[in-house]
Amino acid sequence: MPVQTSIQLFTVNAALEADLDGTLAAVAARGFTAVEPYDFVRRAAPLAAALSSHGLIAPTGHAFLASTSFVNPDGSGTTLPVPAPDVVFDAAQTLGMTTVIDPYTEPARWERIEQIEETARLLNAAAEIGAGRGIRVGYHNHAHELEVTFDGKTGLEVLADLLDPRVVLEVDLYWVARAGVDPVSLLRTLGDRVIAVHVKDGTLDPEAIAAYPPADQVPAGQGVVPLREALAAASALEVAIVEFDHFPGDLYDAVEQSRAFLDGLSLDGDADRDGAAA
Repeated sequence: MPVQTSIQLFTVNAALEADLDGTLAAVAARGFTAVEPYDFVRRAAPLAAALSSHGLIAPTGHAFLASTSFVNPDGSGTTLPVPAPDVVFDAAQTLGMTTVIDPYTEPARWERIEQIEETARLLNAAAEIGAGRGIRVGYHNHAHELEVTFDGKTGLEVLADLLDPRVVLEVDLYWVARAGVDPVSLLRTLGDRVIAVHVKDGTLDPEAIAAYPPADQVPAGQGVVPLREALAAASALEVAIVEFDHFPGDLYDAVEQSRAFLDGLSLDGDADRDGAAA
């Protein structure tokens, strides 16, 4: 089964908040047939209508499942409560979504094993609820889950070992590289639990990554993140998702270049893809 190319809609968040329908039309015009929504519970019905209007599907989406309140993109917490898992899954079903991925947990929750165990417990509980609705639960990493280690294992690997087999992972290749971890080795270690990746590239220039959002991101294949090799190592990949946290130039042109990069790889979803690429 071919790997689905998608785009994380946070990439175009400012445009999306201003003009939902027009932004999705622009995304479709750049060759995308799938998207990954964020914060979709509050706008599930209009988002579903707009997706249908522009021939788009949403196989995956981001929603908090292991936090009691929203977490800002820069890692700071809020007091704004998140929807309960059942409410999240209601919205996911409205959108035809089959996998809901927790996008972020605060860096302060990765300092001790006990904290990671609690995150795993919450994800596992959500996965139990989701299973009854035909929806998988997943987790998406940033850098902090990989910058901490416990007995030689990164925090993300520790989490993976604690997760119910039904919980999947979405690996953000840029943030893995930002953390100083080899994305290829990590994907091989995590194995078939990784069903999605964020295909995000950058120069990793020290000055450019010092600020948030980072200023080093470039279209896929134009930076130093080993995207081709990492994608080849993802043995159970279902969705490859284009994303930018920030891009100073023509954003729509950048996402189209990234989509073309993925299309040029001819990802086929075969479990033996890593061996074939070697």
